[in-house]
Amino acid sequence: MAKRKTTRRNKNRRKSRKKNLFNSSLLKAFVGLGCILILVVLAGVLARFLITPAKSLRPQVTSDKSVPATQKPIAKIPPFEIYPKKEIPPEEKPPKLTPPPEKKQLPLVALIIDDLGYDKKIAEKFSGLDVNITFSILPFSPFQDSIVQLSKANGLETMLHLPMEPIEYPNVNPGPGTLLTSMTADQLIHQLKEDLQAVPDVKGVNNHMGSKMTAQSSQMYQIFSILKQRNLYFVDSRTSPQTLCKPSARLFQIPFAQRDVFLDHLQKARFIRKQINELIRIAQRNGYAVGIAHPHIITYKVLREMLPDLQKAVQLVPASQIVHLLG
Repeated sequence: MAKRKTTRRNKNRRKSRKKNLFNSSLLKAFVGLGCILILVVLAGVLARFLITPAKSLRPQVTSDKSVPATQKPIAKIPPFEIYPKKEIPPEEKPPKLTPPPEKKQLPLVALIIDDLGYDKKIAEKFSGLDVNITFSILPFSPFQDSIVQLSKANGLETMLHLPMEPIEYPNVNPGPGTLLTSMTADQLIHQLKEDLQAVPDVKGVNNHMGSKMTAQSSQMYQIFSILKQRNLYFVDSRTSPQTLCKPSARLFQIPFAQRDVFLDHLQKARFIRKQINELIRIAQRNGYAVGIAHPHIITYKVLREMLPDLQKAVQLVPASQIVHLLG
């Protein structure tokens, strides 16, 4: 009897031990599965935030084949100009073989204020000088419309200051509306028309930067073909000695002139005075000259100071009275 009870007790112990082992194994399995799930989730989080996805080697194809988004307005004011490292000397123009007038006529000077559109107050100051200067306005600039109206109210001629690709692009960006050498003919013409539409009622165009673009003959032909259709003149800012603007203008018979002097690429009063005197000297030698200045307060102050002497030596006229067809 006692032996039977012992046997039964041992059986119960063995069953209990097996049950405990099974429960322990099941618990370990659940714990292990839980750990694996946690590791998978953590790995996914780390992969998302710490690992940068590889860029596709295939070029992305966009459905818009018209124009790069250079025409969108930007908040940052684009650089005023990239001046040639070596000053490009003004061209020696042949003397005019015309009989001298009865009354001595003063030589003509067109003074163009470039890069307008980002500062309305400085435009108001220049317009308040009450002299014949020409405003050249950047497209898609924040104050372009009000400066156009200001020009009209003061009887000033306006030009489109057309952004063109410089050699330094993309490190230097001429701003919205830039014409790029990478554009197709259709893109270039479309962008040019958008730029012209942005600044209405202009009489002519001059280039903003463009040391690379103005040396591309085929693209300058495309640009000048549109200017010819619209009866617009062109003033070459001469930002590169390799510029092909003059032969292009001759080919298309577009009224043309080119910059003789930059007045203020060094913003010091003494230097600006020297450049104004150089502009007078060139005008007296050739009968006319083109000067380009920028909307700097120091330029305005020096010009205001020198206006009496300047007007005694030359006659300030709009750029349209300087440009001419090339033979």
